[in-house]
Amino acid sequence: MLEGFVPFPPEYAAQYRAKGYWKDRALRDEFDTVFRTHGPRVALIDGDRQYTYADVDRLSSNLALNLMDLGLKPLDRVVPTLPNVAEFVILYFALQKIGCIPIAALVTHRFAEISQFTQLSQAACCVYPDREGDLAFGPMIDRVQTANPCLRLRLVLGQAGPGEHDLRALIDKPAQRPADDWRHIAIEPTDPCIFQLSGGTTGIPKLIPRTNNDYAYNSKVAADVVQVGPDSVLLLVLPIAHNLPLACPGIQGFMFQGATVVLHGNTRPGEMFALIERHGVTHIKVVPALLIRLINDPSITDHQLDSVRLIQSGGQRMQPEVRLRTRQLFRNAFVQENFGMSEGLLMFVRDGDPEEVLLETCGRPVCADDEVMLIDDEGREVPDGEVGELACRGPYTLRGYYGVPEYNARQFTPDGFYRSGDLMRKHPSGNYVVEGRKKDLINRGGEKISAEEIENLILMHPAVQNVACVPMPDPAMGEKMCACVILKAGQSLNLGELVAFLAEQEIAKFKLPERLEILPDFPVSTFGKVSKKSLGEMVAAKLAAKI
Repeated sequence: MLEGFVPFPPEYAAQYRAKGYWKDRALRDEFDTVFRTHGPRVALIDGDRQYTYADVDRLSSNLALNLMDLGLKPLDRVVPTLPNVAEFVILYFALQKIGCIPIAALVTHRFAEISQFTQLSQAACCVYPDREGDLAFGPMIDRVQTANPCLRLRLVLGQAGPGEHDLRALIDKPAQRPADDWRHIAIEPTDPCIFQLSGGTTGIPKLIPRTNNDYAYNSKVAADVVQVGPDSVLLLVLPIAHNLPLACPGIQGFMFQGATVVLHGNTRPGEMFALIERHGVTHIKVVPALLIRLINDPSITDHQLDSVRLIQSGGQRMQPEVRLRTRQLFRNAFVQENFGMSEGLLMFVRDGDPEEVLLETCGRPVCADDEVMLIDDEGREVPDGEVGELACRGPYTLRGYYGVPEYNARQFTPDGFYRSGDLMRKHPSGNYVVEGRKKDLINRGGEKISAEEIENLILMHPAVQNVACVPMPDPAMGEKMCACVILKAGQSLNLGELVAFLAEQEIAKFKLPERLEILPDFPVSTFGKVSKKSLGEMVAAKLAAKI
């Protein structure tokens, strides 16, 4: 067992096996069956490139063998920061075949995040593009490697330089090992198959271990609820390392059914509409901010979009008027609200639910053995209809973050319920309504930003005495970040200067504040703490007044 990993208690593991949720098969063995069953069917489309299930199997096996020759071994952690391309999917299945554990990083992450993930996981390998926009990744990974001696292997998508291996060449180059050599590697189904990333409310993201058993079930049950079949075609424009596009049901859930996944690297509405038309897309995954862009784009009426059967929205609560407008434009589509967490629990509304459930709730758990409580600060269940913190456990919800026992002691109840930090109430229908969160996070279009992480960086600015980062409402993104700052005597600062300073810290662009408020002091609560609620209300009032 991997040191720092918290397993499911044996009595619960036995229960989940007995009820058929866990099959005690490694994810690679689950997909071995899939590849053989659906061999000639189209699995992936990436631009003009198409890959059958047999292609994905053959290429990922070859890559797996070449990675073994480079020294990767079971339970080694790997940090891929790749865009939405077929090579990412091939790499993912190659790592599963040899029992390595990918870290769900994003191509938008920069030195600060990549170095952090490498250090937290003690990753042995990093995979990245040669360039992304105007950024050359190689020099940045040089510094990551210098800071983290555990990083011994570097794979690059594109032109390889000194100390790098060409990912495409490793996919295509015939392996020297026997074709089935990877099959001899023993993989424990209760071990992690991936580390997803938490929102990092303390400023440091936590690694979320998802096991072979629970992650396979996660995808299968989600695919069943959204009615994925062999004729389904999924368009993915959201970053595919995220839990929703990868496994809810995502790539895994669609491929379990022999369906087709179309990958695309941007969210431009015109390009998405053209892909829907060209490939007969049936399922789309969005966050509300993206959906708003789509339905407000004037070119939407120029395209035939009747193939779309389901639009699955997560990351933020969808406003009822957005849902109603979407129904008018995607005439055959069911607009499905969902609530999900990388830690596990999924809640979906269902096709056929009453109108008030569809418009007012995020649905209900996808599994009968998902246990949900809404609790107060003392851990007591609140009465139905009252707001409480969501606490949950079940066959695909973690029992502990990786390597942080002290943090786990606070985030989990003694009987194993995960305290999510999300505030909910139970709807009279038995479904759930999201009311906010206890976590100090800004939810920018589905990307969760730790306020504390950015505050700690802003405090390094020589002009800043104190700072509080708060969410501000935004009609497109849901929330954006406002930095409220108290300056040192005689100092000045504007938003452009602050953003430039933070950019030098090499963090992802979506974490940069988009408004700056200079204040003489901060409002405080009755407990003497900075009242972020009051600050947020002040900023919202200024926005409403266009100040």
